[in-house]
Amino acid sequence: MQFGSLHQTAPNLRVQNWIDANGTPLDTPLKLSDLGEGYKIIYNFQHWCPGCHSRGFPTLRILHNALKDKGFGFAVIQTVFEDEDVNTFDKLRVNQEEYGLKIPFGHDVRLEGEDYPTFMQDYRTAGTPWFTVIDPDGKVVFADFRLDAKRFIEALGAEDVKLETA
Repeated sequence: MQFGSLHQTAPNLRVQNWIDANGTPLDTPLKLSDLGEGYKIIYNFQHWCPGCHSRGFPTLRILHNALKDKGFGFAVIQTVFEDEDVNTFDKLRVNQEEYGLKIPFGHDVRLEGEDYPTFMQDYRTAGTPWFTVIDPDGKVVFADFRLDAKRFIEALGAEDVKLETA
């Protein structure tokens, strides 16, 4: 698998199982359009992943706190490509509450006969933690393991945004 979907049109989400920002299971899968018309930031994690908790979630929280009221849409997806017995659906709410993130969380598992979960296949991600940023035109403009929140916000020209870590 070649990694990265940079500069490509973002595929529709095929993740089937979601909880909303309050932890309630959704009756229908989340679509990209549900995240609004502006930039979209999608964060991939696995519950057991140390880097997801030491770097990824703290970065996501900074971005969410700074940009949630500026037209940005956010979603978190647990891409379960290993350790299915630990990275379970119930861990979505655990992580949502631990980091105080009022964001939809999805649980993406490998479909029968597939090597990777749907998001990993469609967006050619390389593991976790992974950030994908989609611009308002629907193009992937960032896809990588690390995202520097301060530099990202500066690149957007959003100098008026306060960076808070909590």
